[in-house]
Amino acid sequence: MTNDDVCEALELTGKLLELHGENPFKTKAYANAAYKLGKLRYDFEGKTLQDIESIEGIGKSIASKIAELLETGTTNELQGLLQKTPPGIIDLFSIKGLGVKKVSQLWQELGIESVGELLYACNENRLVSLKGFGAKTQDGIKGAIEFRQANTQKLHYATVERLLPAMLELLSKQQGLRAEVVGQVRRKCEVIDKIEILLNADKAINTDSIEAQLPVPVVYHICEPENYVYNLVALTGTGSHLEKIGFKSLAPGHFQSEKDVYKALGFPLPEPETREGLEEIKCLASGSWPQLIDTADLKGILHNHSTYSDGVNTLKEMADYCRELGYSYFGICDHSRSAGYAGGLSIDRVLEQQSEIDRLNAGYTDFTILKGIESDILGDGSLDYPEDVLKTFDFIVASIHSNLKMDEERATERLIRAIENPYTSILGHPTGRLLLARPGYPIQHRKVIDACAANKVSIELNAHPYRLDIDWRWIHCCMEKGVKVSINPDAHQKAGFHDMYYGVCVARKGLLTKEHCLNALSLTQLLKVFAKQ
Repeated sequence: MTNDDVCEALELTGKLLELHGENPFKTKAYANAAYKLGKLRYDFEGKTLQDIESIEGIGKSIASKIAELLETGTTNELQGLLQKTPPGIIDLFSIKGLGVKKVSQLWQELGIESVGELLYACNENRLVSLKGFGAKTQDGIKGAIEFRQANTQKLHYATVERLLPAMLELLSKQQGLRAEVVGQVRRKCEVIDKIEILLNADKAINTDSIEAQLPVPVVYHICEPENYVYNLVALTGTGSHLEKIGFKSLAPGHFQSEKDVYKALGFPLPEPETREGLEEIKCLASGSWPQLIDTADLKGILHNHSTYSDGVNTLKEMADYCRELGYSYFGICDHSRSAGYAGGLSIDRVLEQQSEIDRLNAGYTDFTILKGIESDILGDGSLDYPEDVLKTFDFIVASIHSNLKMDEERATERLIRAIENPYTSILGHPTGRLLLARPGYPIQHRKVIDACAANKVSIELNAHPYRLDIDWRWIHCCMEKGVKVSINPDAHQKAGFHDMYYGVCVARKGLLTKEHCLNALSLTQLLKVFAKQ
């Protein structure tokens, strides 16, 4: 082990001892030893225990730990600490602005166990009211995480998409060059690990200046101009999609459009994002392609938060901006009282908010605020609040936010019990996943969807680009069972409304049509659906 390796192990041991409330003098001894050795740049090659004990500032106890590190690469003490610490907690130590006390506070008070969960909490404004944090600290932490993520090899689609215009503009400046993204990015996959670009050049071009600006690998496909459209199809669809449509039987050649390519194969033209080799194949084989959901089809936005719980903007600010965007209704769903970490509403606060909604609605002639709540699904599957409060809402989004470490059977049972509650309108983010941060708890999707069908409950497609939950691969099952999908931004500030775009992207991947989308209904139609529930 090098000096750096020893320092890192000592520093981590000290942090974990502090995290778990061990003797502060012992904790400080590890921190001081790591600091001292870091300054010395000590060479441990061939050194004995006595040599290590003779280093100024290194006591016998720490010296023995260093000797153990040099011999085994770790220590029993460190391994014991690691075993009782969630792996993601270690990553939190590397975030600028987070000391051990703050990491402990985030873990103990908000249940945050990974960098991804912390970023999501920042986006939901949860750190502002946490003692010792505040808005400035939250912004600093968010910035530090985003900087770190920008240098990894895997990104959310939303992050990559923001980089594309500048990248394509640089390429387009080269005269006569045609460039388009293909692969994962053109299919609008939730997570991207590489960017592929098709170029109609007959020779290689210098792209170093472009690649230097991007945080993920870039692959360039160069083809002759006359084969451009053929290659656009070949490089967009997955291998499974291309195989199932018999693409290999088609010889390369001059095509005017992708529509011509699919026509030559005997199929209608599918949108690029759908070419996954899954349910779209059945539609192609039938010769009839569905009219997929579009952002223009959406009449309202449901599942949003305000300053009543953990939102950034007031109820009026959120509603007015929703109206400004052209929607005809807005559903407020602040957190319920069990979500203390998110400023969940007491019963008195629920009544206060509903009174404000009545006052605001009286001032609108072409817009309506719907009284909703994001009710926590409690451990036994019941909803937050007694029945006399639940029945005051126009609709209820039921979501799990606590006790996420469940096996498949337990998680499924918990969801189904909530679905069977007569006050549940929409099942919120069904698996609780956070892309690139936390896998969803395992559930039996078909059983959950069947329960929604039997109880006339819709399923949310949470449009936040870190969630996109329900997974689009299950949308066809929802449509087959007659379960409507509600595309919701889970917005905690006005800017969050724009995440609806990402929800629509993955809804289209799942072949969702407006007939199967809850918030593509008019207000009158929507209220009838809620009334039937």
